[in-house]
Formats: sequence, structure tokens, C-alpha cells
Amino acid sequence: MNTIMRKSVLGIAGLAFAGGVIGGPVAAHAATPAVDAKPVAVVQADKPAVDKGKLMPNGTHGTQSRINLDDEQTANVKAIIAATKKSDMNERAAVISIATSLQESKLHNLGHLGDANDHDSLGLFQQRPTSGWGTPEQITDPQYSTTAFLKGLKQVDGWQDMPLTDAAQTVQVSAYPDAYAQWEQQAADLVAQYWNS
Repeated sequence: MNTIMRKSVLGIAGLAFAGGVIGGPVAAHAATPAVDAKPVAVVQADKPAVDKGKLMPNGTHGTQSRINLDDEQTANVKAIIAATKKSDMNERAAVISIATSLQESKLHNLGHLGDANDHDSLGLFQQRPTSGWGTPEQITDPQYSTTAFLKGLKQVDGWQDMPLTDAAQTVQVSAYPDAYAQWEQQAADLVAQYWNS
């Protein structure tokens, strides 16, 4: 009787094992959702980074200032960068331009401010029609005013390697020649953020 019982138990165990081997993978496969095996293209979302060493070759000078930008100011940053590229000038020129505009107008395209106006200064760079920068309409056009500033910058020997405040002052001839330096870090950050956008 032991032998018969033993054969019966082994037979049942064998059937269970065979059923698991046969039924197991089928059941597992049936429970797994179908996967679409089409090839997937890898898309590189990152744009090339700006060489930050070129943005501030001399580092910053003095205490740095920073302001939060609204949509208008951000649009003016992008306009300055576009004009810089169109003028075939590099990222350093954009840093100098944006820092200059941060100092002169906080990146606002200013019209005539009445009694608060500094003479007849207008626009992003506070350029003056009476000093030959252009008409009021031209000076308040971000593309034109940036191009006019860059034309002046191109005439400064060694502007690429000189401290930002010296390059900006040579073009602008401001009563506060050292004031441009405080905006260099924010200007460089903005160029790094928007140059390739």
C-alpha cells in the first residue's frame, strides 16, 4: 500500500509540475501587456551651452546688483541678443550691451520722462538724439538702439578683453563711469540663458 500511495502522490506531483511548466509561461505571457516594439528616436533637447569664460573674461568688479525681470524686460534682453547676433558680434558684446542697458534703463525702453528725463535721453541705452544717436523713433526701437550701441563698441580697441565698465563707458560717456560693473554677473547669466534659445 505504501508503494501505491507513493506512486499516486508522485504522479499527482508530476502532473502539477508539468502543468506549471506548460501553463506557467502561458499564464505569465497572457498577463503581460503587449509592448509596441517600434524603434524610438532619441531627441537631444539640450542646446549647446555658452562658454561662460567668454562672458566675463575679467570676472566681476565690485559689488553686483540684480533685479527681477518682467516680460517686457525679458523681451528686451532677447532683442539685444538678436541685434548682437545680427551685427555678427559675440556673447561678450551681448553681456556688455545688457549690462549697459541694465544700468541706463533697467532694461525698460524709456520714452521721454518729462522733468525726470536726463536731457533728451531715450530708450534702452538712454541715447540722446541731440548727441547724434538717431531720431527719437529710432532710439526707442530696441533693434536700432542696440545696433547703434554695438557700432560704437566695435570702434573701441580691445573691447573684448577690457573690463566691462571701461568698454561701456567708452561708448556711453556717462557721468557715472563705474556704475556699469555692478550688472556684469546678471548680464552674463541672461546671455547664458537666452543666447541659444
